[in-house]
Amino acid sequence: MSNPDLQKRSHRDSRQRLSADLQTSRTDLRQRSRRRWLIAILLPVLLVLVSIYGIVHGAVSIPLQELMAVWLYGQESVYRTIVMDLRVPRVLVGLLVGACLAASGALLQGVMKNPLADPGIIGVSAGGGLAAMITMVILPQFSYLLPITAFAGAFITAIVIYVMAWERGASPVKIVLAGVAVNALLGAFTNGIMVIFSDRVQAVLPWLSGGLNGRSWHHLEFMAPYAIIGLLLCLFAIQPANLLLLGDDSARLLGQRVELQRFMIIMLAALLAGTAVSVAGLVGFVGLVVPHMIRLLIGEDYRFLIPFSMLGGGVLVVFADTVARSWFDPIELPVGILLAVLGAPFFLYLLKRKGPVLS
Repeated sequence: MSNPDLQKRSHRDSRQRLSADLQTSRTDLRQRSRRRWLIAILLPVLLVLVSIYGIVHGAVSIPLQELMAVWLYGQESVYRTIVMDLRVPRVLVGLLVGACLAASGALLQGVMKNPLADPGIIGVSAGGGLAAMITMVILPQFSYLLPITAFAGAFITAIVIYVMAWERGASPVKIVLAGVAVNALLGAFTNGIMVIFSDRVQAVLPWLSGGLNGRSWHHLEFMAPYAIIGLLLCLFAIQPANLLLLGDDSARLLGQRVELQRFMIIMLAALLAGTAVSVAGLVGFVGLVVPHMIRLLIGEDYRFLIPFSMLGGGVLVVFADTVARSWFDPIELPVGILLAVLGAPFFLYLLKRKGPVLS
């Protein structure tokens, strides 16, 4: 066969492969678009259903007709006290905690280009945990400042991690390594306090496990301003996060100030994680599991990933908290333990999975 014939065949094969690739890409885009619409409908519905489930189930089950009487007619009863003073604020706190942790995890995974990054793994949650441990065990007279100290501990830890990773810029790898080191150091300090003050630790263990037991309107009033501000700021982080996914060099060519944007996104993630930790304790795996589940379905685009992760995080935490306090009656299991049982296998699955998610 002559060279011109070989060239013609080669060009024809190349066109066929390109056509097949384009067709596959169009099919993937259509499927992804359908999944986005489906999730946009399902997640709000799930959020409502899970919230109602969390309100009516617990140590005392509330019939739906009694719930409607409380909501529609303001009927005074024991059920009204349970619903309005105990269940509703707990569900609302759970929604905000889940949304904050999931959004924080999604931002960290994108800005660090590490699919296994989340507030617990890089040390932000550990900073809040240590600050809370010091407040509750060493300075119990200031226990009323617990939410503020936990929030401050998480935020300061994020700054320390970034400063330690800085050397003519802070690369995602350095930030992760610094976070792991700081996480280990803070964990050692926390364990040391537990050993030295072993007679005072019993009251702290539920908080370290993570949970929403006893959360009330007071806790909601404290965290709501920080949570709402942080979640709204996530909307302004969508474009920078998408551009950082292209790589630092590409983002710079597009006129982005990469280091400043990375720092601001990490601080925003710390704000969200610190807000959640300050009220719910060391609740783990939400920031890891939820963004990945959403990403597997709809892709990396932060225009959809951030809002869907917020909704998914709220659904997961409220559902897990309701299961933890109603399925193991008369024991109320800390929600952090249940989430660890669910999240750890998923974490191991991510480590073993071969595919674009971990590439």
